[in-house]
Amino acid sequence: MIIESARLAANQLFAAEFRHLFWKSIGITLLVLAAAWLVLEALVSTLLAPLLGPWPWLATALVWLTGAGMFVGAIFLIAPVSAALAGVFQDEIAAAVERRHYPADAPGLPLPLLPSIWLSAKFLAVVAAANIVALLLVLLPGINFAVFFVVNAYLIGREYFQFAAMRFGGEQRANALRRANATTIFLAGLVITGFMAVPLLNLATPLFATALMVHLHKRIAARTHGRAPLPRAA
Repeated sequence: MIIESARLAANQLFAAEFRHLFWKSIGITLLVLAAAWLVLEALVSTLLAPLLGPWPWLATALVWLTGAGMFVGAIFLIAPVSAALAGVFQDEIAAAVERRHYPADAPGLPLPLLPSIWLSAKFLAVVAAANIVALLLVLLPGINFAVFFVVNAYLIGREYFQFAAMRFGGEQRANALRRANATTIFLAGLVITGFMAVPLLNLATPLFATALMVHLHKRIAARTHGRAPLPRAA
């Protein structure tokens, strides 16, 4: 179930209907990270560096360390940031998957804009906090990557499945399906986390994760109702 969902999601990544969504995801992510970089560097240069006036070499080192820290932090945060910011156009991704693979099924209903923005903001805060914890554990080899994979697998699997399920019912139904299939969703979250751990490829995390969970939700819902989904071949 998970492997087939991942295969279908990967096959559609470079399809024509995904191209503009891919560039939109990259553009928004890089813009937000660049803005965060500039703001943090400006704060260090204008607030902290002057306090080290008697030691100019220390002020210079602080600015350089800040830049290096942001670069390392971006490696951890680029995927969760792109995933959270993608919430404003996740419905477009899901609709493209449904049109291509499930044309005979009734399409899902887009989430209202304000709840979608709220879910994205909440997701960004939680996932960013979890990844900052993993980053702080960088001096403990092995443990930080374990934290990174386990926490992100749980959070990303939960949020992306929740989104896919809520397109076909309310939050209560989505929560019930998620709780009943928690292990499957967590394992799918591990697949997504492995995908987003690959540099550059992780920029496509929102597309891959949304598509995977749309397929997974279709299969779980079909199994619950006693029938098998028949996705159109990629």
